[in-house]
Amino acid sequence: MPDLLLELFCEEIPARMQAGAAESLRKLVTDALVERGLVYEGAKAFVTPRRLALAVHGLPAQQPDTHEERKGPRVGAPQGAIDGFLKAAGLSSLDQASIETDPKKGEFYVARLHRHGRPTPEVIAQIVPEIVRAFPWPKSMRWGKASAQPGALRWVRPLQSILCTFGPETEEPEIVRFDVDGIQSGDTTRGHRFLSEGTIRVRRLEDWMAKLEAAFVVVDRERRKDIILNDAKDLALAQGLELVEDAGLLDEIAGLVEWPVVLMGAFEQSFLDVPDEVIRATIRANQKCFVLKDPRTGRLANRFILVSNLAASDGGKAIVAGNERVIRARLSDAKFFWETDKRTNATVPLEERLDKFANVTFHEKLGSQLERIKRIAALAHLLAREVGANPDLAERAALYAKSDLRTEVVGEFPEVQGLMGKYYARLEGLPEEIALAAEEHYKPQGPTDFVPTAPVSVAVALADKLDTLVGFWAIDEKPTGSKDPYALRRAALGVVRIVLENNLRLELLGVIAFGLMGVAGAAATASENTILRQNLSSILDDQLTAGAALEKAENQVDLFAQAVGIFKDPVKGRHDKALSITIDLLSFFADRLKVHLREAGARHDLVDAVFALPGQDDLLLIVKRVEALGRFLATEDGRNLLAGTKRAANILRIEEKKDGVSYEGGVDMVLLHEPEERALADAIAALGPQIEAALEREDFEAAMGFIARLRAPVDAFFDKVTVNAPEPELRANRLRLLADIRRTTRAIADFDRIEG
Repeated sequence: MPDLLLELFCEEIPARMQAGAAESLRKLVTDALVERGLVYEGAKAFVTPRRLALAVHGLPAQQPDTHEERKGPRVGAPQGAIDGFLKAAGLSSLDQASIETDPKKGEFYVARLHRHGRPTPEVIAQIVPEIVRAFPWPKSMRWGKASAQPGALRWVRPLQSILCTFGPETEEPEIVRFDVDGIQSGDTTRGHRFLSEGTIRVRRLEDWMAKLEAAFVVVDRERRKDIILNDAKDLALAQGLELVEDAGLLDEIAGLVEWPVVLMGAFEQSFLDVPDEVIRATIRANQKCFVLKDPRTGRLANRFILVSNLAASDGGKAIVAGNERVIRARLSDAKFFWETDKRTNATVPLEERLDKFANVTFHEKLGSQLERIKRIAALAHLLAREVGANPDLAERAALYAKSDLRTEVVGEFPEVQGLMGKYYARLEGLPEEIALAAEEHYKPQGPTDFVPTAPVSVAVALADKLDTLVGFWAIDEKPTGSKDPYALRRAALGVVRIVLENNLRLELLGVIAFGLMGVAGAAATASENTILRQNLSSILDDQLTAGAALEKAENQVDLFAQAVGIFKDPVKGRHDKALSITIDLLSFFADRLKVHLREAGARHDLVDAVFALPGQDDLLLIVKRVEALGRFLATEDGRNLLAGTKRAANILRIEEKKDGVSYEGGVDMVLLHEPEERALADAIAALGPQIEAALEREDFEAAMGFIARLRAPVDAFFDKVTVNAPEPELRANRLRLLADIRRTTRAIADFDRIEG
């Protein structure tokens, strides 16, 4: 079967856009072909800095013929209806239609249409220009004289030529002829910008790849990456060194070269006094080069790997020398920054360094960076008791953790923030817990990033993320749809992972309430802020748990709720907004927990069912309850009890709505006439206290075992007893019994929210 080869040749495509562009071209072309009945066997996209290409294998030579039967109006219908039918069916007169008879509708016209499929090249010639003109580049440009004209072609960089051929392997392929804003399709391309001259005539994929390789172009992106990686490792091994692999940098470099030539350069040994991460950051950011490691020391070596886009006549000596000059200058800057920071940290007290943050705004509604650092420190002090850390050490670590943001090195290389804090803390002789917290309090920064486990690091990391979440919730800057400019979803998921992976018991309601008090200070006047600080200090001084902090925080809200904007609501009252923020943020944690558990294979509806219970703010306890509930519902008893509970809840919902009353309340044992309803009431009375006792000691497996014993009496009740009895008193008593089922099962979870 014939194959299609398409190449769009242009000026340099930015490396960051190449992979997405290749996938877009493949999808757009193949989808358009399939929509037109042209099913293919396989397709592969190619991209280099100067070309975007696609090969589609196993296409038919033409579209399949189509047969369509279109029903028209009845015979004798108004002329307008008949004219519309003829136009829609593409007929010139009714003679081309047939008449059919329906016993109910009588006689009506039918058009039987037969359309021959078009040759595939015609279809390609139609769809490719449309795709090129509407191609979804993140950024594009117009150029040349035609750029001022309306509708002028937009492309990522000036488009220079289009190659498009179609044909079977055994024959000479034909050129698919079309025009895109004056650019005529053909069967020629060009090779490497500097190592090849003139145009190259090609026929099909294999011919295209071979001739371009001979013209110093490796068209397969993955093959370019393999060449770079393998040659770099070989060069490193020859020097007794190891390549520090970097997948992101490898992707970028593969998008910068068509003919990769791997070379090695060097820099002065004295630059190795600078931390490895800073050396790597400056070499990567400024020259797109790999660094090498000495396996004997585990530290970086004074060598680097660069990738050239051409094979130079001097073996690359001039290219290496040029890169060495630039890297030497950059490393000189990095060393100067490093030495300056060391002197500053050795002579300037932390308090003075923190004062620099007073003039740096974190957010106009949330105060300065210094205010935020103090909030984080207060939260870390509170959280330290929950995670087994020394509160004073955690507070001190939180005050120090962000001090590196105003250093010279981090100012030049923001990607090493936190890491430099660890280095500076060690140089200052601070406890190792503070050094680790400086680096780890940003963790985890993604689903694959590690979670801190050192207690002080955990306290500071939780405080940092919770202050961010509470603050932006307080000013109503929450994520909307796909937009999350402050990475709040990542922060919440980080809290979830830290809590679960460290097996922490943390009462989020208390922490959120304490955090809201701190955030309120950013909007308070000086006198209000003084009161607020006193209240926060008193909570810390009392050595309270998060739960006790919640109770005290709620009591303290009265002192400043009237004046502080985030708690103030003239319609609903001073507490309502604080309560609304807390509940909404807790719901957000529930959503992130569902995402986390879903990736681990858990059911989201079980998380909803547990979170629906009042006071569920302990993430670890919620997960344990969800896991136990999942195991219970996987049993036959669990499935049957769920069905019975849902039936009871549905009946109650209908009857309570109809009657306008709630049937929660005590069952009158005298009115239990049937043995099945008495047995159910006795079972609930006996098992209720046992379920509560098991939940109190957090033995969820035992609680599930007790509730499973309700299955038989619930089944028997629904089999033998009519709930809506004709006697009003009897009916009401039986509905109260159903309410007892609902109340008892809701001690475990809200079964109404469970699917199935």
